[in-house]
Amino acid sequence: MNNSTTTTSSNPSKPSKPSTVLPHQTPNIKQLYILGKKLGQGQFGTTYLCTEKSTGTEYACKTIPKRKLLYREDYEDVWREIQIMHHLSEHPNVVRIKGAYEDPVFVHLVMELCAGGELFDRIVQKGHYSERKAAQLIKTIVGVVEACHSLGVMHRDLKPENFLFASSEEDAALKTTDFGLSVFYKPGDTFSEVVGSPYYVAPEVLCKHYGPEADVWSAGVILYILLSGVPPFWAETEAGIFKQILKGKIDFESEPWPCISESAKDLINKMLSRDPRERYTAHDVLCHPWIVDDTVAPDRPLDSAVLSRLKQFSAMNKLKKMALRVIAESLSEEEIGGLRELFKMIDTDNSGTITFDELKDGLKRVGSELMESEIRALMDAADIDNSGTIDYGEFIAATVHLNKLEREENLVSAFSFFDKDGSGYITIDELQEACKKFGLSDLHLDEMIKEIDQDNDGQIDYSEFAAMMRKGNGGVGRRTMTNSLNFNLGDALRKAEK
Repeated sequence: MNNSTTTTSSNPSKPSKPSTVLPHQTPNIKQLYILGKKLGQGQFGTTYLCTEKSTGTEYACKTIPKRKLLYREDYEDVWREIQIMHHLSEHPNVVRIKGAYEDPVFVHLVMELCAGGELFDRIVQKGHYSERKAAQLIKTIVGVVEACHSLGVMHRDLKPENFLFASSEEDAALKTTDFGLSVFYKPGDTFSEVVGSPYYVAPEVLCKHYGPEADVWSAGVILYILLSGVPPFWAETEAGIFKQILKGKIDFESEPWPCISESAKDLINKMLSRDPRERYTAHDVLCHPWIVDDTVAPDRPLDSAVLSRLKQFSAMNKLKKMALRVIAESLSEEEIGGLRELFKMIDTDNSGTITFDELKDGLKRVGSELMESEIRALMDAADIDNSGTIDYGEFIAATVHLNKLEREENLVSAFSFFDKDGSGYITIDELQEACKKFGLSDLHLDEMIKEIDQDNDGQIDYSEFAAMMRKGNGGVGRRTMTNSLNFNLGDALRKAEK
């Protein structure tokens, strides 16, 4: 299959290009990593195996020569790619970014190594997949699309080459990569830049007027290929392929289509609807009977990323919420740029705060079906200072990836924020002081300390603080603490999940 990516050319009359991609200086990558063999070649960068000197852990490093970044927009695209990867990095089926480095000649993106190769290669090797296996793969792919859309990101270049297997095992996890053409968007935004790869590009992209629905079209093309081994729209030339996409009929007559279930064909038809307004959303795809395994899957997909993070936040005690606020304020722009865009997407009147109605509308747009009382409970949980609205700092604290908590330097800086006198302990007086700063009523502080204070000395040391912060973030074997102050939505949320 032809792999080339079509993009519109940049406008040379735009302002001159900047000298750096990252807004801050970084160490030289060679101080921290040993760059090894070449793993792959993309349009803008080359991917190498790289080994972290301090741990011996292997990663993949995408190296982009700055001489290929001709215009200001090219620099902005690479910076946005880094922000988007951080923004999505909590998702289990997105390749996780470790860090970005820049020197005078290159920008380097160090990320998780997926040693199992591309989905594209496995399709070539197998010819095509069984319906059951294809359903599992497309569920993963569309799950990523739903996560992207719920976080205000459009991928714009979904194709089997951009999905990697974590290992060579048959049932290895599938991970999305290459967010080089991805953009942030708000509901109602339309785009005109023709980007993507010929076989997978949606008709409305060719017509230069499109939105996130184009990602579902690309996923529909991938599903057709998974089941048949060939693309639905094919020709000898790029122009011929585009003509087929704009006019062509989907072939369900040739082999192996007569043997494939009507349900699978129904889903493909709905994903490849020419009218984006009629086309299934990612959420609709995940609810389709062909995808849903009635024996194990619920009748609706998992909560959107925003909602699940707000729920996690609502179940935390006040100290953990305050600590997250402190950590959120210390995160770099590349780590929270995506959340800033998400905040702007929900804050529709640009007031700098999110009201109850804006939160309700924002959650509805990403597929949530919560009752008003449940949304009110989430709102109250995120509104740390009880002002009646969620400000930017509160929103970042409530939606930041919990994996940011695992980083030792973040825990240390949050602990020292509370431990004002540097004694190595957080006392009840210091907690009272912090509550005042955050506009919180200081009720039950002694109970809060008692719950976290494992050695019963009446104060919180660093190891107790770190155990509290990491509790419930996927850590195993840590002491389970009952939390009388947990604000848990309990039954109401469980009902919403059913």
